[in-house]
Amino acid sequence: MVVFNGLLKIKICEAVSLKPTAWSLRHAVGPRPQTFLLDPYIALNVDDSRIGQTATKQKTNSPAWHDEFVTDVCNGRKIELAVFHDAPIGYDDFVANCTIQFEELLQNGSRHFEDWVRISGAGVGGGYCAI
Repeated sequence: MVVFNGLLKIKICEAVSLKPTAWSLRHAVGPRPQTFLLDPYIALNVDDSRIGQTATKQKTNSPAWHDEFVTDVCNGRKIELAVFHDAPIGYDDFVANCTIQFEELLQNGSRHFEDWVRISGAGVGGGYCAI
C-alpha cells in the first residue's frame, strides 16, 4: 500500500445538490420537507486525525467555502471529507462523505489534484464536492 509523507494543502471549494437525510428531517415542520435547507459544514480528516473543518453555511444545499487547510502528513493513507448538518439540538447530523486514497492521487505523478468528488450518505444524503 502506498503512503504519503509530506505537506498536504487542500482547498474545499463548494458542494452542490446536498440532500438531507431522513434523520436530518426529524425536526422539520410543514408539509414540504423536500425543500429543507441544511446548515452544512465539512470535516476534513487524514486517516483517523481531524485536520480541520469549514465554517457552517446557513440554510443552503449548495454551499461555497473556499477554505484552505495545510498540514504535515506522515504515512498518510486516505483523506476523508464528511458533510454534517449543524443541528440546533443535540449532535450534528451526518449528511454524506467520501474517501480519497492517497494511492489514487499519487498514481498520476502530479503534485496537484483538482476535481469534483461524489459524496454519498446514509439514506438520501449526498451530493458533489469540489476540492
